[in-house]
Amino acid sequence: MFAERMNRLGTETAFEVLAKARALEAQGRDIVHLEIGEPDFDTPDNIRKAAEKAIWAGYTHYGPSAGLMEARQAICNYFAKDRGVEYTPDQIILTPGGKPIIFLPILALVDHGDEVIYPNPGYPIYESAIEFSGGKAIPLKLKEERDFRFDIADLEAIISPKTKMLILNSPQNPTGGVLEESDLKRIAELAVENDVIVLSDEVYSKIIYEGEHHSIVTYPGMKERTILMDAHSKTYAMTGWRLGYAAMPTPIAEKFAKLNTNIYSHATSFVQLAGIEALEGPQDKVEEMVGIFKQRRDAIVDGLNGIKGISCLRPKGAFYVFPNITETGLESQVLADKVLNEAGVACLSGTCFGAYGEGYLRFSYANSLENIEKAIERISGMMAHA
Repeated sequence: MFAERMNRLGTETAFEVLAKARALEAQGRDIVHLEIGEPDFDTPDNIRKAAEKAIWAGYTHYGPSAGLMEARQAICNYFAKDRGVEYTPDQIILTPGGKPIIFLPILALVDHGDEVIYPNPGYPIYESAIEFSGGKAIPLKLKEERDFRFDIADLEAIISPKTKMLILNSPQNPTGGVLEESDLKRIAELAVENDVIVLSDEVYSKIIYEGEHHSIVTYPGMKERTILMDAHSKTYAMTGWRLGYAAMPTPIAEKFAKLNTNIYSHATSFVQLAGIEALEGPQDKVEEMVGIFKQRRDAIVDGLNGIKGISCLRPKGAFYVFPNITETGLESQVLADKVLNEAGVACLSGTCFGAYGEGYLRFSYANSLENIEKAIERISGMMAHA
């Protein structure tokens, strides 16, 4: 009945686990939700007011497939200020959420048999999009002993004449790992030497706790071969608004806009106006959220490290921890199921993020400190009686 390509399409397991957790709640169970990567804060008031104003100003009609000109110019201004890289509006694309910026460039650039290198454990949509497009997904292992960065020698070993694209994600989902300047410098050299396009997923660029965010696009030769991806969802607690944006070479942007036209026309007009306000308005709420995330990070890391059989690195960015559970003697999915069904805490098996995630769990700490402490207490009690 279905096209063969559907067999190559993956999923994002967080939503499946969320559904299981909701089913348990419907039975009267109290569940702590640490599975979904969604800030528990409300969208800042100034952004909501900007959307309301835009609706009443008539921004309820069709617009250009690439995005409204004023929104694209605002993103140019933002990247110039934040990344130190100059773009023009014809190099900017706005999308309903960040996922199209993963999927559509891969569809536009990757032919059958082309190889795409992606981080593993990594955001599952990378592998899904590569395989669906007919490309060959080549995993690049993130290593705990390198604070969940990959070894440059491993990248050098798997780049081949068939390599069309390299996907980077820093700060990283699911580990919270952050690429260092020395990593990015050598990655940039390899991309230029091998004529590889880089898709740089930087949606957590503002959620960083130690050091500063660095982008691959700032290195020599990289603006010409990088799709720089960001989104409003995480930074501004705008997950439900569905607004992503990217900068890229003009020829790629032209094909991207054509795909936009064919699939969803364009990002919602009044949401784009809210997005301008997010980038150009006060940033104090973002700083406040990041400060709270840091407190939660420390609480969950310390709590997990106090549980027998679990060890957890302190991530430098995003809002996830990726604890090592190998000493428990249980496979990742088995322990994730036990944590949900017995302790009432929803989390994800590391294998939801690829084969190299075996031996780990992922917890999102985009939840209250009270709930994080409750979750730690429940898991600790469960493991003590195991």
